[in-house]
Amino acid sequence: MNSKEHAKITDKFSDLKVKKPKKNSAGLQSILSSVTQVVKYMKPFEALRLSLKMNQKDGFDCPGCAWADPDGKRSSIAEYCENGIKAIAEEAQKNTIGASFFKKYSVEELAGWSDFEIGKAGRLSEPMVLKEGSTHYEPISWDAAFKKVAKHLNALKSPDEAIFYTSGRTTNEAAFLYQLFVREFGTTNLPDCSNMCHEASGSALTQTLGTGKGSVTLNDLHKADVLIIIGQNPATNHPRMLSALEKCKKNGGKIIAINPLPEAGLMHFTNPQKPLKILSGGTKLADVYVPIRINGDVAFTKALLIKLIEKEAETGNVTDKEFIKTYTHGYDDFVNDLKQYDFENCLKASGVSKEIFDDVLDIIINNNNIIACWAMGLTQHENAVDNIRELVNLLLLKGSIGKPGTGTCPVRGHSNVQGDRTVGIWDAAPQDFLDKIEAKYGFKPKSEPGYAVLESIKAMHEQRAKVFIGLGGNFTVAAPDTNYTGQALANCNLTVHVSTKLNRSHLVTGKEALILPCLGRSEKDYQKSGVQTLSVENSMGVVSSTKGVKEPCSDRIISEVAVVCGMAYETMKDRTKINWLEYKDDYDRVRDDIEEVVSGFEAFNKRLQNPSGFYLPNGARIRKFNTTSGKAEFSKNKLPGWTLKEDELIMMTIRSHDQFNTTIYGMNDRYRGIYNERRIIFMNREDMKLRGLEEQQVVHLKSEYDGVIREANNFKVVGYDIPKDCCATYYPETNVLVPIDSFAHTCKTPTSKSIRITVKVA
Repeated sequence: MNSKEHAKITDKFSDLKVKKPKKNSAGLQSILSSVTQVVKYMKPFEALRLSLKMNQKDGFDCPGCAWADPDGKRSSIAEYCENGIKAIAEEAQKNTIGASFFKKYSVEELAGWSDFEIGKAGRLSEPMVLKEGSTHYEPISWDAAFKKVAKHLNALKSPDEAIFYTSGRTTNEAAFLYQLFVREFGTTNLPDCSNMCHEASGSALTQTLGTGKGSVTLNDLHKADVLIIIGQNPATNHPRMLSALEKCKKNGGKIIAINPLPEAGLMHFTNPQKPLKILSGGTKLADVYVPIRINGDVAFTKALLIKLIEKEAETGNVTDKEFIKTYTHGYDDFVNDLKQYDFENCLKASGVSKEIFDDVLDIIINNNNIIACWAMGLTQHENAVDNIRELVNLLLLKGSIGKPGTGTCPVRGHSNVQGDRTVGIWDAAPQDFLDKIEAKYGFKPKSEPGYAVLESIKAMHEQRAKVFIGLGGNFTVAAPDTNYTGQALANCNLTVHVSTKLNRSHLVTGKEALILPCLGRSEKDYQKSGVQTLSVENSMGVVSSTKGVKEPCSDRIISEVAVVCGMAYETMKDRTKINWLEYKDDYDRVRDDIEEVVSGFEAFNKRLQNPSGFYLPNGARIRKFNTTSGKAEFSKNKLPGWTLKEDELIMMTIRSHDQFNTTIYGMNDRYRGIYNERRIIFMNREDMKLRGLEEQQVVHLKSEYDGVIREANNFKVVGYDIPKDCCATYYPETNVLVPIDSFAHTCKTPTSKSIRITVKVA
């Protein structure tokens, strides 16, 4: 079997059970789910010890999402969520795998397992190599592994024939050294997971507000008059956010939830840490739920903008005229552009009723402290940048930027995805950053942009790139167009993955492959100078320390920093100007360098000792906009131009509740009432009737883009409350349908939330 075939996820069914979707999130069920994970996969005492240290000021940062920790007092019992426990149960699972496991199971056998089974095989305990022509991985020493990496890299005709990917789990110290190694090696091919999720947010916010990051703090969410939660499912993707929503409601704030699916975590929350809340049934969240069509976001927001401008003309007290005059640019052009759009057409395109629209409009008109929160429901469309810029237009009209209780809140995924970009993981880094690297290290880094994710996949597919190195992540499964991506990786001479546990990407290999096992976030990092402290940046721009508390699962695994230093030293030792091995002995030295090169990290080591960490500078937070005009920019955004054929549906990929990114924690999605199965297509019941489909009928899915047909077979139909002509499926099972050539303008984020498909009875 060709290695590319190993990218295919099993299409066998389990015993699907469908129940009524939940209308309330968290509560006792989340406690029971957490306990189940702990009992099944962890040693009980260790589970208790780790849970008491996760997200604490003297502990380690959760390896899950990037949600912010409270600056002040934190819960002494549970400063984490159900998915945090699932993440740590995955990282600190009691089983380990090494030479005997890989001797028993061939790569082809493992590829036949489900992603859930692969992930639960155990923690990787020693470095492994798959030699050319071999069917099984076998052990390799660290020294030999680094030499193999160096041999392949140095044999390339050009440094640009290598791809260096980064996952958002990587800490600041490892990420900084990694990009430094890549730049000294001579390329800027630094794709990262941001390219597949919030790249559109960074592009849109940089254009309009002068910073690619959100502007809010956790306290702002508590103080807001209105929270707009759009294209996001907090209960599954960022459960700790629910506590912030609860505080906002307690303080009198209102919540507008805009999403194609009526997710439980948008509607109601029962705080599992508050017994009285459990007894009383919890807190109602959404004041208005807006069941928007997939990719109807620009249309809906534009309809709001049209009516706000009309009301301002009538009453003169709807928009913040002083803010607009003092702090913004392009208002007149924006208003003139808005006049060409018809309100009724916009509302129709959004799929939202006039009654619901009026409820939203009333809340927006009568409140001025507004925060917009969003995730990949906005960022994975061809017009993703427009989605976010149009939201910013709404905030600018209301003066809801740069004062307490207002601002932008792109809710990012992996726990240090924002920090990695801050310290240089970027295929198109700004020139002032590159100049500082040259001044510090004495070599001139390449300034031309390198390959982001989609360009990297194409380069490997076309054999213009021959070595792939992944610092964390599960690239094969995270990327779009699974079959194309699988072939791309199979075309490489060498694929390398730095990982804590087994995943499908280890089974989709080049001619040779390495698995380099590293420490998890919860494990002690022993180096010459003692147990090391690392750092991460959360989605609100706070840099804080993280320090493992448990012994490593094996004495044959090393830290990400040590892996990077080992690869860099062995590859560059004949021509480097950097003492690579010195960094792994004491991470303070890495932070000293970050302080010199990266803006905002003054006195880094000293400030990291603050138990709550420190905030990085954020101009939009203080109404200092680093744009060409020096002001916040209004923008002109078009309605999406696509239309569906008569038999087509628009499909979005989603996570189940037993999932974080590509990691599958279990086979249930209890909030949506799905148990024991992932090969599901959620469909509007009227769409089912039109196609003669019944509940749990097996169907095949097909997408066609630019003349290329892609297929995903064997999915069971589940009728659901989703707008007509829309459907939803879990990823990564349907990533195979996402075209490699379909991406957002400006930033090339894959369009995983707006795929046109047809459904055929199996």
